[in-house]
Amino acid sequence: MCAISFLALIQQAEVYSIPTFFAPVVITLLVGGAIGWLIAAVLGFSRARRAGLRVSWFALSAACLVLFHLQLLLLGLGMLRNDAEMTLGVGAFFNLFVVLGAIFAIIGFSRSNL
Repeated sequence: MCAISFLALIQQAEVYSIPTFFAPVVITLLVGGAIGWLIAAVLGFSRARRAGLRVSWFALSAACLVLFHLQLLLLGLGMLRNDAEMTLGVGAFFNLFVVLGAIFAIIGFSRSNL
């Protein structure tokens, strides 16, 4: 027990400095991912009309990942504004759209005749 308290004290005494490239890289990757999944969702829904219901499951999966990226941007906005209620409200469900996207992709793969 004493060793755990000692490690906690050491961790609290450590000062971390965020690298200057951290924020631009994270924002660029989040926006790029959201745009990429948005393109995938639009292409998926436009092709689902011709290809049938099987393709629409993958388009729904891509749409869920667009929502996931938007949710992460909201989480970051809540952290920047120091709004604990918004951050915790959005953060409690941050992985929801990833789980839904995975379920839709599994259904799409199970219904395809590959």
